[in-house]
Amino acid sequence: MVDQARARKIASRIREIIAADLGQIVKDPDLGFVTITDVRVTGDLQDASVFYTVYGDDDQRVTSSEILQRNVGKLRSHVGGRLGIRLTPTLELIPDGLPESASHLDDVLRKARERDAQLAAAASGASYAAGEDPYKRPAEDDEADARD
Repeated sequence: MVDQARARKIASRIREIIAADLGQIVKDPDLGFVTITDVRVTGDLQDASVFYTVYGDDDQRVTSSEILQRNVGKLRSHVGGRLGIRLTPTLELIPDGLPESASHLDDVLRKARERDAQLAAAASGASYAAGEDPYKRPAEDDEADARD
């Protein structure tokens, strides 16, 4: 039976452990500014997917990815010592696609703002086709009936 709450707690704890101690475990000056964005643990608590981002250019991302892959055993040992459960999950380090999707969203939002500005500029000189208020009001109907 899978305990999803326990898996979420362990995933959260793994994220905290790796994020707090990454610089102490991986003692490599070429390691870039790495942020642990998410950790997902399988229901049987055997495997953990660790998602991370690296601040910097593509060369920095590649270098940091290689360094992290070389040190995945150290990370797993450290997590196992600090986690306090019988079996330590295997760690799979996955670069997070967050920066790419965020830049795509920025482009979409920029285009939407430009389109909104164009529509606002076009609407500023526009006038109503049937006058300000083309609908009859009940009070006007009563006055028209009274005049007849």
